[in-house]
Amino acid sequence: MDKVVDLFLSDAATRQKWENLLSSLDLHNFSAREVDQIDHTIGLVDEDCNLVGTGSVAGNVLKYVGVINEDTQGARFNKVVTNLMQYLAGQKIYHSFVFTKAKYATSFEHLHFNLLAKTDEAAFLENGMPDINDFLSDLPKVEDQADKKIAAIVMNANPFTLGHQHLVKMASEENDLVYVFVVVNDVSLFNFNERMKLVKEGTKQFANVKVVSGGDYMVSPATFPAYFLKSPDELINVQTSVDAAVFKNKIAPALNIARRYIGQEPISRTTHFYNVSLAHELGPDIEVITVKRLEKAGQIVTATQVRQWIKDGDLTKINKFVPESTYGFIKQNMSELQSRIEKGMNIDGN
Repeated sequence: MDKVVDLFLSDAATRQKWENLLSSLDLHNFSAREVDQIDHTIGLVDEDCNLVGTGSVAGNVLKYVGVINEDTQGARFNKVVTNLMQYLAGQKIYHSFVFTKAKYATSFEHLHFNLLAKTDEAAFLENGMPDINDFLSDLPKVEDQADKKIAAIVMNANPFTLGHQHLVKMASEENDLVYVFVVVNDVSLFNFNERMKLVKEGTKQFANVKVVSGGDYMVSPATFPAYFLKSPDELINVQTSVDAAVFKNKIAPALNIARRYIGQEPISRTTHFYNVSLAHELGPDIEVITVKRLEKAGQIVTATQVRQWIKDGDLTKINKFVPESTYGFIKQNMSELQSRIEKGMNIDGN
């Protein structure tokens, strides 16, 4: 009879056994990006004390679930996942997600996970409440929404710049209603509440714009796992496909969204690749409109540059790239923002 035990990956011998098991199941990425997020790991041990299964939890996401099956009934898989769900319930977490290889989607569905998106390589599923239907029903709507021209923008806004404002302004002028989804994942210099506040303040002049949380359904690269993929490029490609599938098949139909606006990306290779993949995945059902990036004094406006100027303490340059509301916030909180950077907050990327 297999027994469930807690695994402590800080122990070198345990960690090696854990990696060996997962490697035998074609899961090979044990980078800090993946492993440092883990909050809890269990193992399944057989009668001979061999590790025959494992699963982990990072926040409300199941990760590194793998078993050596002794039969075709999936008993070990069921035991691992059920134990992880019991652990989450004990933490008062009743809504969870899993990103997994596409071939395992059905196994999770048998355990009452609902499929949100599936590509050739990966699947994204959720379990519990509130689910995606609750998320969508809580979003603000307008009268006769089905007859309106509706667009969406998804942004991190780290922080909200004149470039972001330019993108929103264009979408506002060309549509009856615009949803601006702010990515929730907090791996940014400006936390989610700060980013939401700055986006709302920077767009309040546009009466037909609704700024809302992206919830758990705007798939962030920070939460999307790479451990079952072979390369960084494959990670971007698969993550984009899953992100686009959720948006295209779940979010857009519920809100009658027919357009998505994105900013042209002349600097970041990763973001450019994401944009190209996104346009390919969403079309032709959703029109993807790429807007040329705003320039000031011959320089492209980017949040990355603003963050660098925060590190340098250069308010004069920051003032040229951001709305007054963002500038005021940065000026008032400069010491705190610089302290976050000094403590190791990454200011590169998006």
